[in-house]
Amino acid sequence: MQISILDYLENSASRFPEKIVFSEEKKQISYGQLEKTAKAVGSSIIKTAQGVYKRPIVVFLDKGIDVLISFMGIVYSGNFYTPIDVHMPVSRINKILETLQPEMMITDEEHLHLVKETAFAKHVLLFQEAAQAEILTEQLENIRERMTDTDLLYVLFTSGSTGTPKGVTICHKSVIDYTDYITDKFDITEKEIFGNQAPFYFDNSILDIYCTLKAGATMHIIPKELFGQPVLLLEYLKNQRINIIFWVPSALIMVSKLKAFRNVDISETLRKVLFCGEVMPNKQLNIWRKYLPHVLYANLYGPTEITDACTCYVVDRKFEDNEPLPIGTPMGNTGILVLNEGDELVKGDEIGELCVRGTCLSPGYYNNPEKTREAFIQNPLNKAYLEWIYRTGDLVRYNEYGELIYLSRKDFQIKHMGHRIELGEIENAVSSMEGMSSCCCLYDEKRSKIVLFIEEDLEKETIINGIKNLVPDYMYPGKVIKLDKLPMNANGKTDRVALKQYL
Repeated sequence: MQISILDYLENSASRFPEKIVFSEEKKQISYGQLEKTAKAVGSSIIKTAQGVYKRPIVVFLDKGIDVLISFMGIVYSGNFYTPIDVHMPVSRINKILETLQPEMMITDEEHLHLVKETAFAKHVLLFQEAAQAEILTEQLENIRERMTDTDLLYVLFTSGSTGTPKGVTICHKSVIDYTDYITDKFDITEKEIFGNQAPFYFDNSILDIYCTLKAGATMHIIPKELFGQPVLLLEYLKNQRINIIFWVPSALIMVSKLKAFRNVDISETLRKVLFCGEVMPNKQLNIWRKYLPHVLYANLYGPTEITDACTCYVVDRKFEDNEPLPIGTPMGNTGILVLNEGDELVKGDEIGELCVRGTCLSPGYYNNPEKTREAFIQNPLNKAYLEWIYRTGDLVRYNEYGELIYLSRKDFQIKHMGHRIELGEIENAVSSMEGMSSCCCLYDEKRSKIVLFIEEDLEKETIINGIKNLVPDYMYPGKVIKLDKLPMNANGKTDRVALKQYL
């Protein structure tokens, strides 16, 4: 029986001790080295903060291999990790620390001054010193024997609607369940070479990290700057012989939008393209499918609260540019309920809120029982015993194939001119236009106006002519704002909060 994700690391380390597990620009580490160094870090934590168990430990380092070693070391110590973006404003870091109340922060000399600026001043551990610590074998073994699969593995902070970050807690069993499903579904073996895009404080990275560790694969941490240089990015994928990627759609769109496929051929290496985190327009996906027709494409969907993803759609048919891409069907061991406003299951193509049950569910928000009670509720269809479901706040419907179609956030639903409108439907129509790459819709409540944000230099009339056969006239944007570039949040998604300043 598997209790901890450490089993993934140790099993692969016994099979491939000399094989490279993680690689970055100037550093790489083997499975054997990773296990040894992680145990050293875990031992250092035990020695520095004696008696600390099942408590949060913050990792405050630039994205890289040292972060991943720290994660494993924290787990060895019997605690759970929270990565924090070192480029985040100190005021936001303090909000996270106030909620988390961590026992320790792992950092390095470069970022020590920032740690000292925060409101946190308990234990501070320098990574380089911890990595050289003596391994306390007996104490590590004692901690391991006490572990259960319901122990927390990590807490990731997502932005809250009120501006206060929410800490999503996830257990070992949830990551094990998710990882086992993904590796089986996509036949991930030791031959896989991952190209990691997601920041380690973003839940999309969970797939990269733990599928790599379980399968005995290799993961390359792609330099962040390459995601603004699509030709160099594809050359990197080709040179490193990366055969599987799991990116946010905006990263894929950047490649197709700037026509990088005309300059670099990666057809001999890339085999699997998975994406999650936001809507993938079929117009842009069709460009990928044109140049790389042999590749397996899969659309994964899910919020952080259900361990990264809960539904999956392997692209198996042609789509027109203006068609929505399904988010698919439930992953294994995951229950999906689509509930209408009466908390009843929807019928036919009725729109409802997607709710989730199963091992994937978070135990709730860290140190935030009020928000937990709002989002995690008793299954309204079950009156007989305790069964939690998570309300995603996402509106979906079933198509004729029984696949789920994502429409919009529940709070992106508006009432305009007497009609209920999903802003996502307008965005999908606009995205299908020739020459259109990125767009976003907001509703100006004060002026009762639908506002469309675009990067292209197009007039409102041109856009209306382009979508008039796709949506009714009451869904036409009342105002179009052209920006050089739509703002992105730390997770690579369109920053709708930042766009509100233009209303």
